[in-house]
Amino acid sequence: MVERSLGGGRLAALLPAASGARPAYRHLAQAIGDLVLDGRIALHVRLPAERELATALGVSRPTVTAAYDLLRESGYAHSRRGAGTWTALPEGRAPHGVARVLAPPESAIDLARASPGLPERVLAEALAQTAPRIAAHTHTPGYHPYGLPELRAAVAERFTRRGLATVPEQILVTSGAQHALTLVLGLLSGPGDRVLVESPSYPNALEALRRARLRPVSVPVTDDGWDAEIVESTLRQAVPHLAYLVPDFHNPTGLLMPDDTRARVLRAARRSGTWVVVDESLADLALDVPAPLPSAAHAAPGGSGQVVTVGSMSKSYWGGLRVGWLRAPARLVTEFAAQRIATDLGGSVVDQLLALHLLGREAELVPARLALLRERRDALSAALAERLPGWTWRLPPGGLSLWVDLGAPVAAALAERALGHGVRIEGGSCFAADPGVFEQRLRIPYTTPPETLREAVRRLAAALADTRPPPPSGHRPRWVV
Repeated sequence: MVERSLGGGRLAALLPAASGARPAYRHLAQAIGDLVLDGRIALHVRLPAERELATALGVSRPTVTAAYDLLRESGYAHSRRGAGTWTALPEGRAPHGVARVLAPPESAIDLARASPGLPERVLAEALAQTAPRIAAHTHTPGYHPYGLPELRAAVAERFTRRGLATVPEQILVTSGAQHALTLVLGLLSGPGDRVLVESPSYPNALEALRRARLRPVSVPVTDDGWDAEIVESTLRQAVPHLAYLVPDFHNPTGLLMPDDTRARVLRAARRSGTWVVVDESLADLALDVPAPLPSAAHAAPGGSGQVVTVGSMSKSYWGGLRVGWLRAPARLVTEFAAQRIATDLGGSVVDQLLALHLLGREAELVPARLALLRERRDALSAALAERLPGWTWRLPPGGLSLWVDLGAPVAAALAERALGHGVRIEGGSCFAADPGVFEQRLRIPYTTPPETLREAVRRLAAALADTRPPPPSGHRPRWVV
C-alpha cells in the first residue's frame, strides 16, 4: 500500500466553512466523512495529526480528537499505533449491486452509454464516396498493423493543426481508444505497478487497470476540478509508473483541465519518471469554450517523450466505426505495433477508409455535432430543474454528460429501481477508483433527442418517488461507455 498523507492546511481548504453547528466535533466528523464518501479525499490516506488540524482550523485539539474518534466509530477512519489516522469506508458502504445488462429492454431508455449516433445520411454518403477506395484495397492482403498509411497521415496532420507537430510515424491506428489504452498498459507497465488515476474516471479504463493487475492511486476531481498540489504530491509520494488522465471534458464531470495545471502535472510526472497517458476521446466536444490544445503541447522542451495520447472517432463521429489511435514517440509506436500482432493483425480497412472520409469532413460534421449537443444539454438541464429540483449539477463546458449530485447516497438503489421504470443508468460508484464512493452521484448523458431526455427524467423522478424495495440485481455485467 502506498502511504500518502494529507496536510492540515490542505484538509482545512477542502472542508466547508464552519456553520456554527453544535457540537463542533460532530459537524467536523460529518464533513470529513462526506469528503471521503464523495471521493474528494481518497481512501488509505493519512489524515493530519490532531494538533496540526486543530491549528489549521482554529479549534481546540479536543474537538479534533473527538471528531477523529467519531470517524473511527462510524468506519470512516482507522488508526495504526504510532502511524496516525487513515481514511476508510464503513462496512455497508461498498457498492450496491446495479442492474447491469448487455442490452436494456426495448422500451428502456439507455443512459448508461454516453455515445451519440451518426446520421444515416452522413453514413450513406460516406459509404458511397469511399466505395472506390475500398474496391482498390481488395487486391491487397488488407493487413495493416500500424494502420492505413493515409489514415495515419491524416491523424498526424490533425495533431499538427491543433498545435502539436506530429509525423505519421508517431501514430498507431487502433480499434478504439480502449484498445490503445490496453496496448499502452501491456507495454509500459506490469502487474503490481502503481498507476495514478482520477476519481471519478472512465469505468472501462479502471477495469482495464484491474485486469492488468495494476494498483490504482487516485487523485480527486471535484466540482472545482483538479487540485494541482494534490496531483504533484501524489506523484512525488507514490512515484507511479503511469498516470491515466482525461483532462479534456473529463468523463464523467465534463470539466476542462486549465493549461497551467496541465503544465504543472507534466512537470511533476517528468520529475517522478511517470509516463502520462492522456485520453483525448472527448477533446473535440468543446461546447462553450475554444477547443483545447493537445496536452503534450504543454510539456517542457524534451519532455513530450513521456506522454502517450489516445483518442478515437467514437464520441465525435460514431462508436460503430471502432477506430482510434495513439500518439507516441516513433520507437514506441513500433513496439506497440509488434505487441498488437499477438492479438490483432490490424483494424478493418473498410472502417479505416470511412474514418478517413469523415475526418476529411471535420469542418462540416463537428460543428453540427456540437450544436446538437448544446441543444440536448440544455433540454436535459431544464428537465432536471423542473422535475428534480433537489438535484444539483454544474453545466459542463463540453463533453457528453452531466455529473449530478442527488443530495443523498441513493444512486445504486435508484439505478436498480429505474430499470423497472424503463431507464437504464449506472450509479456514480461505477466511476470511482476507490470502492463505495460517489453513491450520491449519477452521470446522465445528453446524447439522445430532447424528447427522449425529458421522458427519461420523468421516469427517473417516478423511480425516485417509488418507495418499493428495488429488485435484486444479481451479478450481471456492466456495460458503460
